[in-house]
Amino acid sequence: MNGTDTYDTDRGSPRAIHPTGQFRRLQLASCIALAMVFGSTAFAEGPSPQNVLDARQESQIATTYSLSPYLRNNDLQVSVLDGKATLRGTVEESTSKDLATQIAMGVKGIKQVDNQILVKADYVPQQQEGRGFGQAMDDASITTAVKSKLLWSKYTEGLSTNVDTTDGKVTLRGTATTDDARKAAGRLASTTQGVTGVDNGIRVKTEPPVTAPPTGKATAQAAGQGISDGWITTKVKSTLLYSRNVSSSDIAVSTRNGIVTLSGVLGSRAERNLAIELASNVRGVNQVQAQGLKY
Repeated sequence: MNGTDTYDTDRGSPRAIHPTGQFRRLQLASCIALAMVFGSTAFAEGPSPQNVLDARQESQIATTYSLSPYLRNNDLQVSVLDGKATLRGTVEESTSKDLATQIAMGVKGIKQVDNQILVKADYVPQQQEGRGFGQAMDDASITTAVKSKLLWSKYTEGLSTNVDTTDGKVTLRGTATTDDARKAAGRLASTTQGVTGVDNGIRVKTEPPVTAPPTGKATAQAAGQGISDGWITTKVKSTLLYSRNVSSSDIAVSTRNGIVTLSGVLGSRAERNLAIELASNVRGVNQVQAQGLKY
């Protein structure tokens, strides 16, 4: 669809819309400016509730576009007038145009969408200089996911790590008590959704071991005395959700006395093995039973 597509949630059929949102915005801005200059009571009343709602909806749609990895590099403009959103700009594929419509329609209070976005096969999206807002948010989400997985892992006991993400590449810095802990941290980071690479700069302390390395059960007891089955189930589910190459929505998780049971149907043996590995890593897990996890 290269022309104008109009979506009306009230009537369910296309009809032409002639947006005047930009002109109305200019009128509103002029009124506010005059109120500031002259201090007139008439102008100082401020914008109407509908104008405020329109502006809020515009901001919500535009922010969602900037966060979407499929739309963020496209120069898209949004205007809203009385619940009618008008979209303009250029995209490379019709699927991107449809996505822009669906995002706008998903905003509360939007009743109609006039999609004037052009589809051009030879269009090249503009690459932003440095990290854009969307990429920065993606990196922040990755950093949070990696930190959470490290915090929940029983194999990173004694790990002191700084996590930073730039354009999907995770940098780990800090110290670990064992080389296994260092490797586990790198593995947990590399399996996280959105990660494109890992720079594992964690150093292993050269202090001689005083006692033998604790078993998984002893580690769980020392670091998480009183860890509940509910906590374990929640963290296993979250770890799977944060990890790539695992269909977390297809895996059912339950825990009893520290024994985690996984069930469901996955796409491959490798995916099944990764799910078991990730569940086993969680603090407090004594055993993983995966007989019910098929592929």
